[in-house]
Amino acid sequence: MPFVGLDLHKQVIEAAIVDEAGKFVHKSRFPATREALLAFAKRWLNQETSVAVEATTNTWPVVDVLEPLVREVVVSNPMRTRAIASAKIMTDAISAPTLAHLLRMDYLPRVWQPDERTRHQRELVTERTTLTTDRTRIKNRIHSVLHQRMIPAPAGDLFNEQNLAWLRALPVCDEGLNENGRRVLDRYLAQLEAIEKEAAELDTLIAKHAYAEPRVRLLMTLPGVDMAVALGLMAALGEPSRFASADKAAAYFGLVPSTKQSGRHCYHGRITKQGNAHARWLLVQAAQHVAEHEGPLGVFFRRLAQRKNRNVAVVAVARKLVTIAWHMLRRNEPYRYAHPATTAIKLAKVRIVATGKRRRGGVPKGTPRPESYGTGKQLRRMPSLDAVYAKEGLPPRQKLGQGEARMIAERGLEEFLGRIAEQQTTPKAPPSGKRRGPYHVRPIG
Repeated sequence: MPFVGLDLHKQVIEAAIVDEAGKFVHKSRFPATREALLAFAKRWLNQETSVAVEATTNTWPVVDVLEPLVREVVVSNPMRTRAIASAKIMTDAISAPTLAHLLRMDYLPRVWQPDERTRHQRELVTERTTLTTDRTRIKNRIHSVLHQRMIPAPAGDLFNEQNLAWLRALPVCDEGLNENGRRVLDRYLAQLEAIEKEAAELDTLIAKHAYAEPRVRLLMTLPGVDMAVALGLMAALGEPSRFASADKAAAYFGLVPSTKQSGRHCYHGRITKQGNAHARWLLVQAAQHVAEHEGPLGVFFRRLAQRKNRNVAVVAVARKLVTIAWHMLRRNEPYRYAHPATTAIKLAKVRIVATGKRRRGGVPKGTPRPESYGTGKQLRRMPSLDAVYAKEGLPPRQKLGQGEARMIAERGLEEFLGRIAEQQTTPKAPPSGKRRGPYHVRPIG
């Protein structure tokens, strides 16, 4: 039963094979290509072989090639492999044999291996983040072109439809936008248009994945979590049962404080920032939108921001989002304190983008006329949170436990909890520039 350690690089792969007694059988180096890897596997590996690799950029293609040919492929976390990470002298000739020996002695810290669907979802979310970063960079450069030439930007969003037409129509003149500036601006606008098109296509693909996965729509009920964040969080967590507790899940994202203990002294520092960095960034971005939420998460955010600062509150809410998400997935239950209007819009948007179908609105037949009928006042009916979940095919909310009910009472959230549990009727704001009532008369002249 040979044990194989593979040290993966972008161009080459270093291989070392040892037997059960720890004796070296073979060492080799070959190109990091699928053909060379298959040739090595057919020559040296069999169904009794165990292979160890480290988690890196090209790990999963190597795993896909070797899994059908060997007994098992173990993916190791390099940050936790102390014999490698803390070595003073480390070369390619040392890394591969060390992996093989650690695998033989069963000392290799393993990582969870996601399936192909989960890896594809991770790639989609990462690609969307890259496009968002590129789009932001191009927009900043367009602002810079105007600022360098002292051209005041119009009011509002510079990149809405009206202002984009203004940018394309800017004339070339000596005192403002010269020929070189016009050429640079046209190039940036073309790049922005291409990125916007790619982002729209990618959002459609992400929406289809999110709509087909009930657990992703469950996570979308969390405040600040849209379809991209929910899909990224679901892909990072994978199977929630692999974490023994919600704290373990938060530690996987690096959102727990670092701890140093010596004797009777215990020091807690900043978060560890270990684990999935991209998913942690998504959670931090989602936590930025919780500040104005009326539920328990918003109350927690505002109270902590008053005592410390906003950044500490954002990180703390990001950890709470992971903790709540873990419990929601384990119990198959949506968030209990979501805002009905915002949640309905988020879920409907995913459904429309994924399927292209809109549900028929309006008042059902047999509904009595509202009290405002004939008064000229327009009212908007907002269904309860339970009705929103039932309409979108999500599981119902469960009853509050004693501890949770006590927390609601202490935070003074009984009124909010009762409001989201019942249908609300609110005045509809009239559109600007249109008639404001049945007796409105347009002036002459």
